[in-house]
Amino acid sequence: MEPSHPSEPRPSSPKRRPRPGAAQPAATPAEALASEAWPDTEATGTLLPIPEPPSGAGGGLGLGLSPAGFRSGFVALVGRPNVGKSTLLNQLVGEKVAITSPIAQTTRNRLRAILTTPEAQLVLVDTPGIHKPHHLLGQRLVQSARGAIGEVDVVLLLVDGSQPAGRGDGFIMELLRHSRVPVHVALNKHDLVDPERAEELAASYRALLAGPDPDGSGEAGEATPRSGAPLDWPLHPVSALTGEGTEALVAALAADLPEGPHLYPPEAVSDQPEQLLLAELIREQVLTHTREEVPHSVAVQIERIVEDGPRTAVLATVLVERSSQKGILIGKGGQMLREIGKGARLQMQKLIDGPVYLELFVKVVPNWRRNPSRLAELGYRGD
Repeated sequence: MEPSHPSEPRPSSPKRRPRPGAAQPAATPAEALASEAWPDTEATGTLLPIPEPPSGAGGGLGLGLSPAGFRSGFVALVGRPNVGKSTLLNQLVGEKVAITSPIAQTTRNRLRAILTTPEAQLVLVDTPGIHKPHHLLGQRLVQSARGAIGEVDVVLLLVDGSQPAGRGDGFIMELLRHSRVPVHVALNKHDLVDPERAEELAASYRALLAGPDPDGSGEAGEATPRSGAPLDWPLHPVSALTGEGTEALVAALAADLPEGPHLYPPEAVSDQPEQLLLAELIREQVLTHTREEVPHSVAVQIERIVEDGPRTAVLATVLVERSSQKGILIGKGGQMLREIGKGARLQMQKLIDGPVYLELFVKVVPNWRRNPSRLAELGYRGD
């Protein structure tokens, strides 16, 4: 019997206490269990309704008056896969709102985090890494990242500043060349840079911004052919891991935002539906515990969120494309699935600020990454 699907997303609340009165979930097959069992007591009740999120940011949220000269707006984080966009996002807001992994193409959705300072409110949009897609899912991820560029007030291009500029960086710069909004370049991983090489590495990115060589060869350093006038985008050495340089980066980004009121309550750190955040925490554990072809073939659906007294129960399905991948995720005697569930549950308890019961199913859906209807169902629409 397939788990039921909720009809509407629930807005996230990073510090939400579970409400009492909901029923416990039905028992599941042993191979799908990824958490401790319920206490030996009977409980009755109904699935709590999932309320509709606010229709617009700031509307009816009691934001109050913003100080004179206050700035607010949207900042898109773009770049190649695995350059640290999600890590930087978490560092800036001071909480985990985006999953991270050493595996490329971890981010699949446009996640939005909210950073509020006394002078400004920055809505940070973490986009999927821009890469050459190999299937329909990849095409929609890149389409989503490109779409974000035209919908924000400022663009932050994040590059791996511990390595010289490459062709992928030049390709993204060309995409951003005709952007009508300010563009900043963050040279991430500055903590890994040998001080003796810092200027050399920064110079490779300045050369890429400078455009073709004066002799007309069409080369920007050794990175990639470029065309057009030089770009005067400022460079910001930062470390998403340690926070080095982030204060100056935030100030520079805020200065380019338009004047305006708070868009969200000052204490908010994300506007993502809670179901999306919970699903991403599960997928992060899959990325952490598996290798080879499994990580990129996995998607997670939250089937139910049920609240029973002080405890929140989460029922989720992990989708894979092949039976062999299902076997890897479950592991010998269910050990792998238990480890994934344990790690996800600990992260969920931090998000919800209360105890969590987690059940995981593993389901084979052949070629889901190439199925338009399945991608739409999972929220990968490319818009």
